Amino acid sequence: MKQVSFINAFISRRQLLLSALALALLPKKQAQAQAQEENVRLHIAANGHAPHRGQFHPVTSAGKKIVMIDPGHGGIDPGAMGHEGSEEKHVVLEIAHNIRDILREHPRIDVRLTRETDYFIPLYQRVEIAHQHDASVFMSIHADGFTHPEASGASVFALSNRGASSAMARYLSDKENAADAVAGLKVQEKDNYLQQVLFDLVQTDTIKNSLILGKHVLQQIRPLHHLHSQQTEQAAFAVLKSPSIPSILVETSFITNPVEERLLGTTAFRQKMAGTIASGIISYFAENDGHNRQSAQV
Repeated sequence: MKQVSFINAFISRRQLLLSALALALLPKKQAQAQAQEENVRLHIAANGHAPHRGQFHPVTSAGKKIVMIDPGHGGIDPGAMGHEGSEEKHVVLEIAHNIRDILREHPRIDVRLTRETDYFIPLYQRVEIAHQHDASVFMSIHADGFTHPEASGASVFALSNRGASSAMARYLSDKENAADAVAGLKVQEKDNYLQQVLFDLVQTDTIKNSLILGKHVLQQIRPLHHLHSQQTEQAAFAVLKSPSIPSILVETSFITNPVEERLLGTTAFRQKMAGTIASGIISYFAENDGHNRQSAQV
């Protein structure tokens, strides 16, 4: 009897969590309008002008999986700086555009970017944009910066709610999470999607899928470029804190490494890196679709 009661309680708790998640991710028109107004207000505060027409308006994509690509930093926040003056925000925007161009050729995938040009977006707003577009996956693109120029290689990160998996993961998450402060914004933490009640069964499943996505991307990057870490690292990156969208952050190289800064500055390397990331996304969807078909047959 105790076991039956425990199972019933577990099911009820899961239903409660999923119901709360549904309420959070399926806002009414009024909530959507308020989010839109807040997005515009923050954009003006950070960039000095209103967003471009259509910038924050989600577009439906019938029957296709939506991939949200997030070029890190932007506007007043340059991101990491190379010794020769390269700025992370420009490099990752080019890579993001290349990823979109490649995935646009896929008949079942549509791609959106959190930013199309050089402007600043607060971290939590990037997550909100992904939810507004009903994204299937979220991928934030970066180029590492570190205190020692010898650091090199590509890395992939997923969210952790149990602490960082390494000292480097902790350093980079702290650095990336400070992006809003660079823009001079005192942005109140708006974790609409991160209320603690949702951070149990739902979040655990999302992190699991994020790690699978990271594995596919790493497998594609490995033949092209040296890896700083051979596995998907984890840390508390604010931009990865979606409870329902598998999300990873790809550090394509260390822009503070002189050799890799020069690599990142070449069209060929940016296109090759974009190609490996796009292939990882396609591979992830193929595995996920295969599991879904098997589940449907059971």
